[in-house]
Amino acid sequence: QKMPPSLPATINIREPRWDQSTFQGRAKHFFMVTDPRNLLLSGATLEEARRVVEDYRAGTVQPGLTEDQLWRAKYIYDSAFHPDTGEKMILVGRMSAQVPMNMTITGCMLTFYRTTPAVVFWQWVNQSFNAIVNYTNRSGDAPITPSQLGTAYVSATTGAVVTALGLKSLTKHLPAIIGRFVPFAAVAAANCINIPLMRQRELKLGIPVTDENGNRLGESTAAAQNAIFQVVVSRIGMAVPAMAIPPVIMNMLEKRAFLKRYPYLNAPLQVGLVGLCLVFATPLCCALFPQKSSMPVNSLEPEVQDQIRKKDPWLETVYFNKGL
Repeated sequence: QKMPPSLPATINIREPRWDQSTFQGRAKHFFMVTDPRNLLLSGATLEEARRVVEDYRAGTVQPGLTEDQLWRAKYIYDSAFHPDTGEKMILVGRMSAQVPMNMTITGCMLTFYRTTPAVVFWQWVNQSFNAIVNYTNRSGDAPITPSQLGTAYVSATTGAVVTALGLKSLTKHLPAIIGRFVPFAAVAAANCINIPLMRQRELKLGIPVTDENGNRLGESTAAAQNAIFQVVVSRIGMAVPAMAIPPVIMNMLEKRAFLKRYPYLNAPLQVGLVGLCLVFATPLCCALFPQKSSMPVNSLEPEVQDQIRKKDPWLETVYFNKGL
């Protein structure tokens, strides 16, 4: 039996498999990255994927390796290891955990929104999870101290809970359907607080900016602001279908005899509806902006522009990892 021809060492696996200048290409990429089945992969499978990717990047092609196997290894590697630091990411912080974790938390937030203790508890759970995700998927490789992390977590969680309780009190005398949208409004507001706070170090010190070939040119706070804005928009977009569609459906179902007869099905139905929305909303909203974002050199801070001009006077665009 003949061995398959050796794979060329020229495939660029530092970039996604599909064209990232199109929404369709980014969507295909993020459907792979956010696939919940990646959570079930063993440590040995992850390490094997890391070995295949790192060997290939170093110019060593394993005998018999096919292009599909190489891309599969790349996506397993990307799902579990941070793109800037190379560290294995916390399991619940990975993008592949977004759908199962968010469907459970959001489903419960939408089910148990009527009492103050329930609002406080589920907003706290949600913001704790968001804090882990925001830290795990931060941009750049600069470490964050435990005290900075603790301050950001407490501030973000407090902000979310206060927002949720304030909105809940405003809707007391409004129709029940309006009350069902309180969790969404609180989550949207909290994302605007949580993400910048958990990534405050990037806003203070900047994130790495590179040329088209990945050569590091410096750190920019303007790029960090751009990156965090894009992530906030994506996260709010992710929450819209999951928190706007199920309340309308559940409001209709609760008026029917079926849910009155089987009230214990309320939470599972809510979680299932949220999960269905998130399976599509998570990758599609991640795809709103390219992972490797870009901005003109003249939009950076003057000192960073000067630094770049000394290295390459003709460079017009820089690139950065926006995080997720």
